[in-house]
Amino acid sequence: MEPSPLNIILVGASGDLAQRKVLPALFSLFAQRLLPPNLHIFGFARSTLTDAEFRARTAERLLCRYTPEPHDCAALTEQFLARCHYVVGEYGSPESFLDLAERIQQVSGGLAGDRLFYLATPPSVFLDVARAIGNSGLVTCDDTESWTRIVIEKPFGHDRFSSDELVTEFGKVFTNEQTYRIDHYLGKEVIQNLLVLRFANRIFEPVWNRDFIRQVRIVWKETLDIGNRAGYFDGFGIIRDVMQNHLMQMLALIAMEQPDSLSAAPIRDEKVQVLRAVRPVELADLVLGQYSAAEGDAAGRKSYQAEAGVAPNSRTPTYASAVLRINNSRWKGVPFIVECGKALDEQLAEICIQFHDVPHNIFAGEVPQLPANELVIRVQPDEAIFLRVVNKVPGLKMRLESTELNLRYRTAFTAVIPEAYESLLLDVVAGERSLFIRADELAASWDIFDRALHEIDDRKIVPEPYPQGSCGPAAGATQSKNR
Repeated sequence: MEPSPLNIILVGASGDLAQRKVLPALFSLFAQRLLPPNLHIFGFARSTLTDAEFRARTAERLLCRYTPEPHDCAALTEQFLARCHYVVGEYGSPESFLDLAERIQQVSGGLAGDRLFYLATPPSVFLDVARAIGNSGLVTCDDTESWTRIVIEKPFGHDRFSSDELVTEFGKVFTNEQTYRIDHYLGKEVIQNLLVLRFANRIFEPVWNRDFIRQVRIVWKETLDIGNRAGYFDGFGIIRDVMQNHLMQMLALIAMEQPDSLSAAPIRDEKVQVLRAVRPVELADLVLGQYSAAEGDAAGRKSYQAEAGVAPNSRTPTYASAVLRINNSRWKGVPFIVECGKALDEQLAEICIQFHDVPHNIFAGEVPQLPANELVIRVQPDEAIFLRVVNKVPGLKMRLESTELNLRYRTAFTAVIPEAYESLLLDVVAGERSLFIRADELAASWDIFDRALHEIDDRKIVPEPYPQGSCGPAAGATQSKNR
């Protein structure tokens, strides 16, 4: 049976996310013949562009990562761009989406087939876009012959109340089954491997608990400042932008119980269960920072408050560190330290699971304090999983040091590592929902931070400054050291 035609409508198609991530991911899937042959992509945005201009802009970002022969690249690029079309319109206008419907009919020979809407727009217009799409008649209610799906990017709301409101109002246009809340970190290869690492290897389950694990650290660091994202970032801050979503998803996969199967419902049920067990964060367990001007050799990199578009005397944090506690029998008493920040000293995203010390050190004469064993899962850069163990250094004396048993993806595997958006977009087309965030999972994640976020705003808490290019505020390092 021939696959149904697929029309992908990329709302916000002229923006950075669409051009830098979504369109290149679609091209990679197209190059691997993973999308239906009868495919058309419709860019929709307010910018005035012709089809030719949209294609030229799109072509600048396309990489032929999967073509078996170099000469295939030009042909594949030409074939893909021929399927790309552009419609100018207003995000909240049903008439603009009726123009889009007319264009789909012209290009595809009708409105039959599957439709995938991707909202690569600011969160502030999500509801306007959804309502306009609904009022234009482009949402099919019966998915038996063809389907309609919509993908929205985080952050999903500003707090628990606004998140619930977004879920409710969005649900008046798109059903839960049609809605795919994307967190691109869940598409990263190492993150997807967490379930395999935990539940396909018998060696880890006996020690995956408070009796053996001393603490868990989840770190996300960027060397970049906010760049041209001030209009968005200054209204959200690092907790809403990174900690409440990316880091909580990593925590859930590390701490959850084994699901009954790999189906979407059991996986998401277990994630919800463990997120609900996380005690709401207290201000006493939270460190906030905001980058100041760089010092020394890096002088010239300006402070956050000097960035174009940032409100004067802004109190928006660009760094946050929190100690979280999970109230269940597996993790009671184990601190989960989550840390994220911009304009820091390194680019890094990793999970570090530190085990308890050896109960009796028979090597105390040589090493008074043995280094702790650690299992490190590095998400980026240079994806890797490595175990730090203590070994004897070769030689005639008894000298011990911590060494790494490592699995580095780029040397261990010959296959091209897919980009996160490639994996997630393919799942949307296939109707696979396990890597997307369910409404109750979203609510549980907001509940961890909601009270603290409101206290920060109500008490007008000023973040601790830290120089661009440093390791963050001093209080963050102290918090980590004392746990």
